[in-house]
Parts: sequence; structure tokens; C-alpha cells
Amino acid sequence: MSGPRLIAWGVALGACLLGAACKTVGPDYRGPPPAAVVNSPAANRAFLGASDAAFSQELPPDAWWRLYDSVALDGMVQEALKTNTDLREASANLERSAALLREVRAQRQPSVEVNFDPSLQQLSPESYLHAGAVSPMGLYDTGISVSYEVDLFGRLRRAVEAASADDEAVKAAYDLAQVNVAAEVARAYADVCGAGEQLAVARHSLQLQLESTGVTQRLVDAGRMSMLDFTRSAGLAAQIKANIPKFEARRTNALYRLAALMGRPPSEYPRAIESCAESPRLSRPIPVGDGAALLRRRPDVREGERLLAAATARIGVATADLYPRVTLGVSAGSTGALADFLTTPTNRYGLGVGIHWQANQSLARARIDSATAATRFALAQFDGAVLGALRETESALTIYAHDLKSDEDLAAAEARASEAEHEADQLYRGGKIDFLSLLDAQRTLDSADDQLAASHVQLATDQIELFLALGGGWL
Repeated sequence: MSGPRLIAWGVALGACLLGAACKTVGPDYRGPPPAAVVNSPAANRAFLGASDAAFSQELPPDAWWRLYDSVALDGMVQEALKTNTDLREASANLERSAALLREVRAQRQPSVEVNFDPSLQQLSPESYLHAGAVSPMGLYDTGISVSYEVDLFGRLRRAVEAASADDEAVKAAYDLAQVNVAAEVARAYADVCGAGEQLAVARHSLQLQLESTGVTQRLVDAGRMSMLDFTRSAGLAAQIKANIPKFEARRTNALYRLAALMGRPPSEYPRAIESCAESPRLSRPIPVGDGAALLRRRPDVREGERLLAAATARIGVATADLYPRVTLGVSAGSTGALADFLTTPTNRYGLGVGIHWQANQSLARARIDSATAATRFALAQFDGAVLGALRETESALTIYAHDLKSDEDLAAAEARASEAEHEADQLYRGGKIDFLSLLDAQRTLDSADDQLAASHVQLATDQIELFLALGGGWL
């Protein structure tokens, strides 16, 4: 082996040994810092609002919507998770992130370039100081070159760490999109059924009031009541009837929302639930777990933690710019006339070591400061995501517990109003009370029925908001 080759191989071997001896610069990320909110005992304990009998300490199931025991709802959620346009966007973003990660990882591999460039050329005789003519001739240039950056100070390793954490953050964002889609489908389904329930209540109240108005009309015709009583009864019927179109519109719009969530045009809304007339209800306490399980499950919290990891790794990427970069290179090829293809006079090869170092380190230090500030920013965002998750869950627990008690009171009030209306009707038919008293009882019952139906709608909405706050799952 010639002297230059020995020197080149010696330099390459020394660089490799130096690379093995050096450690990766920048901070090693081993999880959120001790001062992060996620590590505080208060963030990991049982929820303050979970002591109510409406909740259990079991962990929420992944497919939480199946707690409603609705085959229709389960089918719509499953379809939406496959066809929803927001999820298609998130899926494409996930594929793009995976490709970017492969690109960064590829930078740690040797770069290999191969070329083969044959040509037919008419050379200029005068450029070679030749007076006669030169015939056209075939020329070629071919070769292979390999270069490899020796990652002495971990610049590429930190870049891969950052890209991997970014990719995991994108996966968490995709999970969050799935959670939101499932919740929106459940919410639209609840709106369809809730509007159907309120519509059924309004139609039933209208039917009863029209019957009462008919009785009043006969009594007026018999001279036993005044026309004013009939007018009041007919007015109450008109008031009840006026509420029906808004419930029909709410139901129709909720069906259109379902169609869009499932990737369908509005005209292809799910017909199977069009006649649903009862708000979805749970038959057992809602499983909520505790703070520690919540923070492990919430996709936005996981996303924030992964972005913090990526930002921390980029400090190492920036720090590595303070040190030299070493590149090893080897090339071999052949250049000449096609007639002498790959003969000894045309062959060539080379070995080399490239060392690049920026002596003015102001730019590198500015990038380190920027990366450090970005890490503090990511930590603040992560803490905010943790606090937001805990606040949303506690608020959802409180609202649902209070609305559940209100629903119980409204049910009791509706039962009393129904009894009062029945007694008033009997007394009125017996001539013991006037029509105004009966009308007041009817209005009270109508209002109680409407409030109870609205309460059922609100409870379904509260439940979905709670599952959403808990970081609900998917399949």
C-alpha cells in the first residue's frame, strides 16, 4: 500500500476512534423536569369532583361511546373514524412526519453517488493547437463516490432524537383528532335524539292541549263557558305548536352534521336514527380514573411532552455546531475515451478526510440560546396542557354532577305538575274550579315537560364533554 493511502486510512481510523471517545453534546432528555406540573402530587391524585355517586374510580374504556349500548352510535363512530375528512388530513400529516423521520435518519448513513456519462464529442482542433481536423470521438466519465459524516459530537444523533419526538407528537395529534371526531359524532347523535325527544314532548303537549281546546269549544257552544276561555286555550295550543319547527330544524341540522362527520353529503344522512326520540343515557356510574391516568391518556398532554423532548434534543443539535464536523470520503472512477473504457490509464481513485469548523461561533451560540428558549417555551406549553386537562376534567365532573341533581329535581317537579294537571282537569270538569286555574295547571305541566326534556339533552351533552375531557379512546 502506498504512503498516501496509508496516511489517509490512518486519518480515517483516528477520526473513527475519536468519534467513539466523544460523547453526545447537549442535555439528555429523561422526561419532564422535576418542577413540571405533571410531576406534582396534586396533579396525580383522585379528582375533587369524583366523589359523587355518579362516578366510579374505574378507568374509562377506550370505546367509551359503547357505554350507551347503541349499535347505531357505535356504527357511526366506526365509520367516521375511517372516512372523516379531518382524520384523512391527520393521517396524511402522519405519513409526512414518518417520511421526514426517515429523511433525518438517512443522514446518518453513508452518502453514495454513482454516475455514468458517455458522450460523442467533436473536439476543437485549435484548442489543442492542432492544425488538422480531429474526428469525432466517444468520451465517458463514470465513477462512484462515498462520503460519511463521523458524528463526533452527536449532532446527527440529536437530530434523530428531535425528529423521532416530533413524529411521536404528530401521532399524539392524530389520536387527539380521533378523540374529537368520536366526541363530535356522539354529540351530533345526542342532538338528533334530544331534539327528537323534545319534539315528541311538544307534539304530545299539543295533542293534549288541542283536546282541551275541543272540550272548551263544546262547553262554549253549550253556554257553559265564555269565549275568552276558548281563546286562552287556543292561544296556549298555538304557543306549543310554535316550538315544533325549531326542534325539527335542530334535528335535521344534527343529521346533516353526522353526515359530514362520516364523510357523506347532507342528503346521505343516517336514516336509521331519524326517528330517535330519547336522549342517550348511561345505566351505570361514569368511570373516570384519577389524575395520573388522565395525564397518561390525554393525547394533547402526550403531544406536549413529546414536543418538549424534541425541543430539548435540538439544544444538542445547536451545541454540536460549536465543534468541527469530520467527513470521510472515498471515490473511484474512470474517465477517458470509450475505446479505452476502464483501462489503467483512465482509472482513478481517491481517499480523503474533510474537517469543517466555524471559527466565529457567535451564530452557533445564538442558535443554542434560541433552542434553549424554545425548550422553556415547550415546557410552559406542556405545563399549560396538563393544567388545562385537569381543569377541564374537574369542571366537567362538577357540571355533570350538578346537572344530574337538577334533572332529578325536574323529574320530581314534572311528576307533581302531571298530578296537579290531572286533578285540575277533574275539578274543572266537576265545575269546582274555573278554566283559568285549569289553564295555569296545563301551562305548568307543559313547561315542566319541556324543561325535563331539555335537561335530558343537557345531561347527554355533559356526559360527552366529560368523556372528551377524560381523553376518551377509540378503536
